[in-house]
Order: sequence, then C-alpha cells, then structure tokens
Amino acid sequence: MRTTFFLFFSFFFLIGNAQIVVSGTVLDDTGEPLPDATVMLSGPVEVGTATDGSGAFFVTVPQPGTYRLTAGYVGFLDEVQSITLVSNQRAERSFRLRPSNYLSELIVRAVRAGETVPFARAEIDDEDIAEANLGQDVPFLLRWTPGAVVTSDAGTGIGYTGIRIRGSDPTRINVTINGIPLNDAESQGVFWVNTPDFLSSVSSIQVQRGVGTSTNGAGAFGASINLSTMTRPSDKPSIGVQASAGSFGTLRGNVEAKTGLLKNGWFAEGRLSRIHSDGYIDRATADLQSWFGKVGFQSDKQSLTLLGFGGNEVTYQAWNGVPVQYIDDPELRTFNSVGMEKPGEPYDNEVDNYTQRHAQLHYANQLSRYWTLGAAAHYTEGFGYFEQYKADQLLVDYNFPVFTFPPLERRDVIRRLWLDNDFYGFTANVEETGVGKYRFQAGIAANRYEGDHFGRAALASEDYETTNGQFYQNDAVKDDFNTFAKINFPFDVFEKWMGYGDLQYRRVNYTFEGQTRENGFVDQTVNYNFLNPKAGIFFQPDDNFNAYASFAVGAKEPNRNDLVDSSPESRPVPERLFDLELGFEQRWANAALAVNLYNMDYRDQLVVTGELNDVGEYTRVNVPDSYRRGVELTAGWQFAPRFDVQGNLAVSQNRVVRFTEFIDDWDTFGQIPVRHENTPLALSPAVVTGFELGYQILGQRDAVDRTGLRVSLLNKYVGKQYLDNTGNENTTLDPYFFSDLRVHFDLPKPGFARRLSANLLVRNLFDAQFVTNGWTYRFRSEGYDPVNDDPYARREGNDVYNLTGLYPQAGRNVLVGLSLVF
Repeated sequence: MRTTFFLFFSFFFLIGNAQIVVSGTVLDDTGEPLPDATVMLSGPVEVGTATDGSGAFFVTVPQPGTYRLTAGYVGFLDEVQSITLVSNQRAERSFRLRPSNYLSELIVRAVRAGETVPFARAEIDDEDIAEANLGQDVPFLLRWTPGAVVTSDAGTGIGYTGIRIRGSDPTRINVTINGIPLNDAESQGVFWVNTPDFLSSVSSIQVQRGVGTSTNGAGAFGASINLSTMTRPSDKPSIGVQASAGSFGTLRGNVEAKTGLLKNGWFAEGRLSRIHSDGYIDRATADLQSWFGKVGFQSDKQSLTLLGFGGNEVTYQAWNGVPVQYIDDPELRTFNSVGMEKPGEPYDNEVDNYTQRHAQLHYANQLSRYWTLGAAAHYTEGFGYFEQYKADQLLVDYNFPVFTFPPLERRDVIRRLWLDNDFYGFTANVEETGVGKYRFQAGIAANRYEGDHFGRAALASEDYETTNGQFYQNDAVKDDFNTFAKINFPFDVFEKWMGYGDLQYRRVNYTFEGQTRENGFVDQTVNYNFLNPKAGIFFQPDDNFNAYASFAVGAKEPNRNDLVDSSPESRPVPERLFDLELGFEQRWANAALAVNLYNMDYRDQLVVTGELNDVGEYTRVNVPDSYRRGVELTAGWQFAPRFDVQGNLAVSQNRVVRFTEFIDDWDTFGQIPVRHENTPLALSPAVVTGFELGYQILGQRDAVDRTGLRVSLLNKYVGKQYLDNTGNENTTLDPYFFSDLRVHFDLPKPGFARRLSANLLVRNLFDAQFVTNGWTYRFRSEGYDPVNDDPYARREGNDVYNLTGLYPQAGRNVLVGLSLVF
C-alpha cells in the first residue's frame, strides 16, 4: 500500500513540475520568423531548444527559479529577457531580433563597446543620421552628444571642422571607419574635409567617451568614434537622390544606386556627391567632391566585401582666425587675413587642394555556432598641396640658383607645400559568443604609413607650372602594430553581474629623415611600446536598470611636430592616462536617465607652454600631473503623447596641477618664466549641455520607418573656455548659447517613390554671436606697442601683450534638403 502511495505521489510530483513550460516565437525586426534560432534558459538549471519553421519554440523547465532567457540567431543580435518561473506555470515570451550581426560587421564589432560593456557611449543610427544630414561634416552631427564641442574655420560646418570631447582635441580622439584607422598617422588628427558627404554612406556611429575599449590606430584619450558603412544589404534594388541648398551659397547633391541582395548572394552600391559653400568667413569657399562604392557577396556562413571611397577638396583657408580687434565689429567679423600678403587684392588661390582615396577588403567566416573569424586589408592614398602667396622672401631660402639671382635678393614667391602619403595594412579578429552575454574577442592589426613632405616655389611674377623648384623634402615611415583580447562574461555566483577584461599591446616605430621647411635636417628613429589594460563590472538586475564601473589605461606617442621640431635630448615622452568611470542607467515607461562619473588622471600630458627647446622651436612640453573630472547626464522624457524632451549635461573640472609658462621678451629676445598652479586646461569648458524639445505632428518617431512630421528645437550651451593653460582672463572665449530649429518629414511609399524625406534646418535661430575656437601668443614689449599696427594684438598690462585669432560662427542661416528613394 505504501509503495503504491509513493509511486502515485511521485507521479503527480513529476507531472506538476513538468508543467513549467516556456513557449513563444523568435522573429526578425520585420516580423518574419527565424527558424532554427537558439533559445536558452540559464539559471538553477540550463535547458535549451530551437525554433521550428514558423519561428515558434517550446521548452520544458524541470525546476522553478529565476532564469536568463536568451534568443540568438546567426546574423542577429542576441536578445535577453529575465523570467521567474514557479511550479505549474506556462509562460509565453516573444523575441524580435535586430540584424546587427551582419557578418561583415565583425571588424566593426571588435572595436565597439557592446550593451554590457562598462564604458560610457552614445549610439547614432541611420535614421538619426538621415534626420540631420544636409552635407555638413561629421562633427556637426556629433555636437549633440555629451561633452562635445565643435568648430568650423569657415563658420558653416562645411570645409575644415573639428570636434573636442571632454575637452580633448582631435589628436586625442581615435576615429575608425569599419575598424580601420582614419587618424593621420603623423599629426594624429582627422581632417573631415577629406571625406565630404561621408554621412550619406554611414549606417551607424558609436562614440565611446574616455579611453574606452581597445581599438585600432591612435591612442584614445577623449573618445573613440567608430563609423560603420557595413549596413546589411536590402532585399530590393533602389536609386536615391539627395539635394540641399541654403545660406552662403551652399549647394549639395548626390545620387546613389543599390542592387540589393541578389539571389546569388552578390550585392553592389555606389554614390557620387558634390558640395559647394562660399563660407561665412570671407573667401572661405569649399568645393568638395566625393564618391563611395561597395560590392560584395554573402552566404549563411561567409561574406566578402570590397569597398572604396574618396574625395577631392579645394578649400580656401581661413585658419588664421579673425583678429581679436575685429571680432565685435559687424563689418569686420568675417575678415580673413589669409592671402593678404599679395599687394592689392587678396591672392585668389590660397587653397588646400587635396585628394584622398580609401580601399577596404573585408572577409568574415562563421566558423561554427559560436566562433566567427574576420579579416580586413586596407589602403589609403593621399596627395595634394597648400598653395600660399609669400611676399618679400629671401630667394636663397627657396634654393633658387645663385647664378641667376643674387643670394640676398628678396622677391614675392608662390609656394606649394606638398604631402604625398600611403597608408596600408591589415586587421584580423576572432569572436566567440556563448550563452547569455558571454563574448570573447581577440584582434591584431599591423599598419604602415609612408609620407613624403616637400615644397616647391616659383616667382610670383612667373608661370608657376614652368618655373617651380623644390626647396625642401623629408620622408617619414611609421609602423604601428596592435593586438588585443577582450572578454565579457557572466559571473556564475552572481547571475545579474557581468565582468569585463581587456588587454592591449601596441608598438610604434617612427623614422623621419630629410630637410625641413626651415632648412634644418632631421634623421631620427623612435620606438614606443604600450601596454594598456582595462577592466570593469556591469550589473543588470532587470531590463530597466543597469550600473557599471571600469578602469582603463591609455597611452599615446607624441605627434610629428613634437618629434621633428626637437632633438633626441629635448624629445617629449609619451602621454599616459588613467581613466576611472562609474555610471548607471534607469528606464521607465516614458522616461530614461543615464549618469556617468569619470576621473581621468594624466601623466606627462603634452601642453603648450611657450618654451623654446634646444633647436629653437616652440613645442609642446610634458607636464607631470593634470586631470579631468566630471559627471555626464543623459535623459529623455515623453511628457505628453506627442511631446518629448531629451538632452545631456556635462559638468567637469579640467586642471594642470603645475607648470611654467615662458613669455617672449621682444626687448631682450629672451624668455620670462611664469609659474602657474592648478590652472584650467585650454579649451575645456566646465559646463557643456545640449537638449532637444520635440513635437511629433504626424506619425510616430519610434516606429520602424519613423513615418511622420517632426519639429525639434535643439539647444546648446558651452561655458567659458581659456585659450591656453594659464587661466589668464585676458585670453578667454565667452560662454555661448544657440538654438537650431529642425523640421523633418518622412513619408515611406508616397506612390511615385519608395520613400520621400525633407529637412529644414534653421541654424542659430536667434542669431547669437559666438566664437568656438581660437589661438593666442603672449609676449612682453616695453619699447613697442603693437596694438595700433596689428589687429591681432591687444594689451594685457605691465608691458604684456597677446596676439589672438578667433573663429566666429555664422549667425542665423538656413539649409533645406530633399531625399527621394525609388
């Protein structure tokens, strides 16, 4: 009897537990089923299954508890849900996976931070880009991200532009395109003018602030910016046309064609663009042309993509800035001193004329269910010159034959400063993705830069093309080797916690030799070895909250001018950065808040002090201690059915602990040392904020196709900035605030086309007068007052003066654009 009762009880006990069932569907982002997708539950026990032909799954769970439910499919991002199960429960869950893991994006993913990586980041997708893209450079799209301050030499966002993030200049911001370095190997900056209208081919952008995860190329101090063009091919062919026009003679047009993914797995696309702008600053014109092409093949397990892009820019320079004495004069505010050495009218061809071409070959292979291999080869060719009119020059400095001209004769000359360079190499990485959020990545990259710098000059009175001669030449070769390993893993004991580890080794070899522009000679080789560890933790108790902490070490070598303009005895040492980040993110039904705190301690940061080194050049000098500390807030709130507000605030303290400034004495030709302590870092505002107030007139912005009509008021405030590291109140940029009005209309399938979009952008709506950038040079002169002779000069007091140039931005101006896809 007891045996019968025991068997009866055991049977019903097993039946009761067997009633814990989880079922549901796994679909793609368009609602199509994903057959054979993997569904795993990890918790008290681990069980899994696969979906059937309709994307449905059914799994029996033998034990109650809290589980992590993960759906995955090759070519798509994993989606994770938390679920608590009790006895006799039948639960349903559905998944819609985003096709982010397109195989050719493997190199891109290797340098990006994932969703559970403990670093501050911002994501911009293709729809965000489309709403803002009217032909301006990439920095002007990114200026709404936390801590970002942008500038434009011409004042319009077209031509020479730059971006600072957390106060760090462009040479300290790592930029990659599809995981391939874009930073110039020698100057370490990025010249966005060389890739005009590139946003028209970009599918997504990630900005990691601080040191961030390991990446390829230059060391990242302020941020890493990764642009991806490896969008998943559409299913249908298309032809697109974009056109925009606006103030300052701005015109932009492009045409794009795509085959879509063909039945045999091949696809192709191409774009041609042209942009012209007269600029806000006098003569600051820009004539830009660019192209983009891509052809590739993909199957379930492999993909191969060959892409190329490039452009030519002819830009009249405005890099001297507006003289400080003119900046408040409405008539002289746009004055451009470039080209003014020519008697009479300004020289009409003081331009940058540069061409850059990029080629990338990407290969990816899904080796197994969990392992993927990616590799890429790349080549960049750049060549061009800056042409300049120079008055009253010693001909001997330009190597004109002494038997033709007396050695000390002075004449006006036209010179071209040439660059001819090649950059090539390869990258490769492997990726393992396991259960849940587990991910292991390892990568390697080897790149070589070969640069030829030379100058040619001709008498201004002669035909340049027939009389020019070479007056300097020097060559450089830079090898950059990089390898890293990253791991993102769940803790077995603490199931809501993730760990992160990252170790990078980078070796740089730089050789430069030849004659400089100043008729000096360089012949040096330097080698650097960097080991950069990073680690952190990520805590996510539910889908609505997460928190993280990380510590990262970054290092970067001095740039070309630091090395060429110094001797081995005065050569600066590499900079090093220790970056501690803490943050959390909370989401509600109609609001979200993210907070990030950072402490960035520098060792041997390179700053300008005015000191002359042992070869008589002004170069940057290592200062032992400096830091950036701050908090970044990002928030969004939909406070009414069609109204929302979103924005960010960055508050920081940026200081040099101590350094010595050297002021030139024009009377004695010596230098005067001035000791400073705890002074602000140059061009590092303590407060930067941006926010958008949006009204969705028609449709829904969060819809997949973002159908509708939206009006946005975008606002930006940047606090006071110092032009140097002295904290001198005589050389500051005033705080500024401006607003842009943007109207975006998007209508998929209007009947005569597949998609119609229109943009209206009223920049600087309230016509604010502000300056975003500048330079200054301080000196002492007891016997001569330059203020009346030089509009760049102003008096500080006690026989101390400064020369200062400023970069004002345009007042109220308008851009309109139309985009059609057939």
